[in-house]
Amino acid sequence: MTKILITAAGSYGDIAPYTGLGARLRAAGHEVALATHDGYATLVRAAGLEFRPLPADPRTRRTAIADATEPGRPSSPGGNRDLMRQAAAFIKELGGGLADAAREDTGLLLLSATTAPLGHHLAEARGIPFLDLPLVPGAPTGDFAPVVSGGRSLGRWGNRAAGRLSLRVIDRLYSDATRELRARLGLPPATPRTVRRRAEATGRPVLHGFSEVLLPRPTDWRPGLDVVGNWWPWHAPDAQLPSVVEDFLAAGPPPVFLGFGSMAGGAGERLSALAAAALRRAKVRGILQSGWAGLSAGHTSADADLLTIGEVPHALLFPRMAAVVHHCGAGTAAAGVRAGIPTIPVPVTADQPFWAARLASLGVATAPIPFRELSGDRAVARLSHAITQATEAPARRDHARAAAHRLATEDGAAEVLKTVEHLTAAAHPAN
Repeated sequence: MTKILITAAGSYGDIAPYTGLGARLRAAGHEVALATHDGYATLVRAAGLEFRPLPADPRTRRTAIADATEPGRPSSPGGNRDLMRQAAAFIKELGGGLADAAREDTGLLLLSATTAPLGHHLAEARGIPFLDLPLVPGAPTGDFAPVVSGGRSLGRWGNRAAGRLSLRVIDRLYSDATRELRARLGLPPATPRTVRRRAEATGRPVLHGFSEVLLPRPTDWRPGLDVVGNWWPWHAPDAQLPSVVEDFLAAGPPPVFLGFGSMAGGAGERLSALAAAALRRAKVRGILQSGWAGLSAGHTSADADLLTIGEVPHALLFPRMAAVVHHCGAGTAAAGVRAGIPTIPVPVTADQPFWAARLASLGVATAPIPFRELSGDRAVARLSHAITQATEAPARRDHARAAAHRLATEDGAAEVLKTVEHLTAAAHPAN
């Protein structure tokens, strides 16, 4: 048995996949703790994992992000600088929390993309083996541009150059946190770039928690950078949809799901009215997931064809839908493919335009509607048209079912378990 500490920070989609992975490792006999923000303590403990708190809950910073992504608001260098400052402050606060979470008996560190640049210092100081487990591709490649660039290819040379630039931007974001954390841990000064290159030079394994169904492994990645398949959020084996949801589903044809997860905070009333009008115009029933935006059918109408829900496992809900409208975070995008239903992508920020473009290229989604463009007189008509395209095109549903069939053959958690067993055996060879 190895005492494993998983560290993950960010919003729900950045954390929930590690609950399912942690439960799988625990079932294999390991003692597993997950360090993350207080708001996810219940989720972590429900999966049978020890919860350890991390500071810097991003929900306290959602106002700045919402302001920067509000539909109709033009992007500006000043807005981007504000987001960068917010991110750097978040990371700086996170560093000390990671050091507190890693106890002396930790035998293995499993690191998300957000926590890895900090966790590497912790592993160095305490001699703990570690494994990076990102949910998105980060290493430069000629096959595609960095995921935060929106999904548009710049050509093989341009893609690689943009990928290297993206790493330098990340290094800059972590510079203050790196300096403080290394001083606290008694390590000699080193820049994030130096530590990153040192780790890369070892050829260490990095296992990516997404599916090659959505994004094939880049042809020019070094050995050890592997794509193993998704890790799905944990839910109880006997979990069922709430009775109010079951009653709604039984009352008519499959509805269309609409939700933005941790995006669009504060825009609930406007988005609720827009969603209700678009669903009504497309002549379909709808389920609105409140999320951080606060979507609610109660803001718009007493229409019996609309239902508002809170947190419900996508694995249970999505297969019952006719289509899904969402922001295309990596996990939600994969959940739609897993359910075998079409997607209407409305990407907001970060890696979401990248995954939206991937879904469209697979033929399982309509053309993305950027969230910034979801405003004005044409917004209802545009969203309604996309919903109609998704629900009435047999070819798109056929593509979605074929992709779901391929996805069902993968077991990403099993691949991680194999690597964990190898690392722990190497760290503790038999006498």
